Amino acid sequence: MNTIDLLLKSAVEKNASDLHIIQGYYPSLRINSRLLYLRDHGVVSEEDGRSLPKVLLNKAQQQLFEENKEIDFSYKAADVRFRVNMYQAQGGNAASFRMIPTTIRTVQELKLPEIFSTLTARKQGLILFTGPTGEGKSTSLAAIVNELNLRESQHIITVEDPIEFIYPVARSIISQREVGQDTLSWNKALVSVLREDPDIVLVGEMRDYETIQSVLTIAETGHLVFSTLHTGSTTEAINRIIDVFPSHQQNQIRNSLANSLLAVVAQRLLPNIAGDARIPAVEILLNQSAVSALIRDGKVHQLDNVIETSEQKGMILFEKYLVKLYSAGLITKQTAHDFAIRKDVITHLLPL
Repeated sequence: MNTIDLLLKSAVEKNASDLHIIQGYYPSLRINSRLLYLRDHGVVSEEDGRSLPKVLLNKAQQQLFEENKEIDFSYKAADVRFRVNMYQAQGGNAASFRMIPTTIRTVQELKLPEIFSTLTARKQGLILFTGPTGEGKSTSLAAIVNELNLRESQHIITVEDPIEFIYPVARSIISQREVGQDTLSWNKALVSVLREDPDIVLVGEMRDYETIQSVLTIAETGHLVFSTLHTGSTTEAINRIIDVFPSHQQNQIRNSLANSLLAVVAQRLLPNIAGDARIPAVEILLNQSAVSALIRDGKVHQLDNVIETSEQKGMILFEKYLVKLYSAGLITKQTAHDFAIRKDVITHLLPL
């Protein structure tokens, strides 16, 4: 077993979410948001860095890494799959490994709101998960998609970079496509997807103008589409999508979103009150008549008020969810304040 596999085995044994290998530092594990240095393995040397591409990449991937200075791929060790980003830092090679759980947990097991399960009842439109990297978006989406896989007889197509969760054979058929391995690019895959008779499409990330445009088109043509975006709140996600397009197209995109959007979920993982695990906190925006009207009229800044006053309809503001977690004894008051998106709102709801 090579050194990398030994380090990844250690990550699995310690239930770490990530492993970092950076020249000049000890290999490091992230466990419940904190870094643990693996001092027994010694500091990563220049030679260790040079060997990373040879150990982890095939010839084609090595060439891509040399050309682009970074590459995303999947890697398996200790019977566990990892999502890997290899990159260069100060001229040396480095790598970040994200552990992908071997089993797909349910919405209930993840302690997510029950409304997540109701999202699977819809037949067409866009469901978007947003939040920083590493906050459980992919895990939550996998739970929802697998619920559909277990219940419905449909064709599910995923486009990912790289493939993360492997879905079990159940009632649906699933085509999982990895960018760089099964398709040359995001755009080629998304242009082709409508010719592949899909019912449900999962797009790993809405990265740029072309990807966002393709996702909206797929959602508008009668398909249920799931994707992710990196923004802090639900309203920021909508603004990000609109702002990607040139000004002369933005009115059209607002109309498209108003018609096709089903829900936006902003998610973060918070340390629990014991500090030995992380639990999800969410903000939920559902596209109802008041929401679609504000999006169409370019009044996205007013959506926070709709979310705050529509809890009985299934929506919830992130800060109100934090208060619920605190009231249930799951997080500390300080954690609620530290992770709040709107500091003035949490100060009003939950004074220190």
